[in-house]
Amino acid sequence: GTKKEEIEGEEEVAGLIQPAEVFAPKSLVLVSRLDYPEIFRACLGLIYTVYVDSLNVSLESLIANLCACLVPAAGGSQKLFSLGAGDRQLIQTPLHDSLPVTGTSVALLFQQLGIQNVLSLFCAVLTENKVLFHSASFQRLSDACRALESLMFPLKYSYPYIPILPAQLLEVLSSPTPFIIGVHSIFKTDIHELLDVIIADLDGGIIKIPECIHLSSLPEPLLHQTQAALSLDKEVRAVFLRLFAQLFQGYRSCLQLIRIHAEPVIHFHKTAFLGQRGLVENDFLTKVLNGMAFAGFVSERGPPYRSCDLFDELVAFEVERIKLEENNPLKIIKHVRELAEQLFKNENPNPHMAFQKVPRPTEGSHLRVHILPFPKINEAQVQELIQENLAKNQNAPPATRMEKKCVVPAGPPVVSILDKVTTVFNSAQRLEVVRNCISFIFENKTLETEKTLPAALRALKGKAARQCLTDELGLHVQQNRAILDHQQFDYIIRMMNCTLQDCSSLEEYNIAAALLPLTSAFYR
Repeated sequence: GTKKEEIEGEEEVAGLIQPAEVFAPKSLVLVSRLDYPEIFRACLGLIYTVYVDSLNVSLESLIANLCACLVPAAGGSQKLFSLGAGDRQLIQTPLHDSLPVTGTSVALLFQQLGIQNVLSLFCAVLTENKVLFHSASFQRLSDACRALESLMFPLKYSYPYIPILPAQLLEVLSSPTPFIIGVHSIFKTDIHELLDVIIADLDGGIIKIPECIHLSSLPEPLLHQTQAALSLDKEVRAVFLRLFAQLFQGYRSCLQLIRIHAEPVIHFHKTAFLGQRGLVENDFLTKVLNGMAFAGFVSERGPPYRSCDLFDELVAFEVERIKLEENNPLKIIKHVRELAEQLFKNENPNPHMAFQKVPRPTEGSHLRVHILPFPKINEAQVQELIQENLAKNQNAPPATRMEKKCVVPAGPPVVSILDKVTTVFNSAQRLEVVRNCISFIFENKTLETEKTLPAALRALKGKAARQCLTDELGLHVQQNRAILDHQQFDYIIRMMNCTLQDCSSLEEYNIAAALLPLTSAFYR
C-alpha cells in the first residue's frame, strides 16, 4: 500500500492527469484589431504544439514575441517573423487598406447558397434588414459573414456584426436594429421563432425570408445584368464592384460642400440623384441612399482631395465602357477578369511568396493517455519580454505609411439608368381625360374644355397624369402651337399650377424639371 501511494505521489509531482479523471478543455483565444486570421490561427496552433509536444520553448517567450511583432503598413509590403519555436511565418499586407481582403470566402458563400440566394442577402443588408447565418461549422459562419460584408464595398456595414454569437447572447437576435450575425446550428429551433429576420442555412444551402419582410430588389436592368455576369464568371467580387459603379455613377455631381460650419459638411442631394437616374420610385436605391452605410460612404468618399482606390477609378473612368459592353458577354467577362486581377493583386502583390514553416503537433498527440495540464502563464515575465522586444525594435522603420492623396476624379455626369424612362400607367381613363382636356384647349373648344377641366385637375393628383401633362404640352410646343389666346393660356397655367402643387420633393428633377422650360414656352 505504501509503495502504491509513493507511485501516486510521484505522478502528482510530475503533473500527469489520470486517464479516468474528467477535466474541462481549455481554449486559446487571440484578440486583435488586425485582420490576419490565417496568421493568428497558425500562431495559436504553434502555441498548442509547443504545449502538447512539450517542446523546449517557453510559452511566455512565444506570447511575448507575438505581442511585440511589428506589423508592416499596407502597401504590399512583406514581413517574415518567427515566434521562436522553429517557425517561419510571413505577413503580407494588401496594396490598399480600403479594399477588403477575402481570400476564398466569397466564392465559398456562392457555392454554399447559390447566386439567387446570395443576391437576396446582398439586397437585404443594403436595405438594412436583419440577416442571420447558421451552420454547424464556426469557420463557415466567419467566412460567410466576412464575404457578405465584403460584397458591400465601397459601402461599409454600420450595424452589429457578430460572426459567431455566444449562446448567452441569443437575446441580441431580438434587437430592433439590423445586423449580420452567425449562430451555431444547435440553436436552430430557437432562431426559427424570429419573425423579422432573414435566416440563411449554410449547411443546407437555403435562405428563409419571412412573409412580413418586403425585400427590395436591384433595379432593372442591373439585376438581370448582375445575374448574367455571375453565371458567366467566377470573379464575383469584380461583378459586384461593377454593379456599384453602375449604381453610383455620377454620385460626385450630387455632393454639396457646406462651409457655414467650422468643419465643412458634405451633403448628398438624394433627390437630384434619384431624379436624374430615373429611379425616383425605385424602392431599393431609395433605401440604400437613406441607409447608414451610404451616409458613411458620403462622409468617407465625399471629400474632393483624398487617397483614391479601385472603386474611384472604376466609377470615374470605366462607366462608359460598362454601358457600351452591357450586351456583349465576352467583353463583360474580359472586364470582370481585369478587375478580378486587380483585386487579387491587392491581396497578393508579391508573386513570389517566401517559404513559410509552422511546426504542427505530432500525429495522434491529442489521443495520448497522459497529458500535462496547460501551464499557468507568468504574466510578469511576458510583460518583461514584450518590453525587451519593443526596445529592440525602437530603431525599426515606422509601421505607418504616407497616403498618396489626389483630387478625386469627378467622372461622367449622372444619367438615367435606362435609355428611355418608361412610365407605368395605372389608370388609362384618367390619362385619357388629361389628353382630351389638353386637346380641347388647343383646339379652342371652350365648352368641352370647361366640362373636362375639373376631372383633369383631379387626375393630376396622380404622378402618371402629371407626367402625361408634361409630355402632351411638350408635343404641342414642338408643333408651334405655343401662341394662345387669353382663355387657352389661363387653362394651361391652371393645369401647370395644379401639377406643381401636387409634386413631391422627389419629383423635383423629373416632372418639375420638365415643366420648367414649358413655363416660358407658351404666349398669349
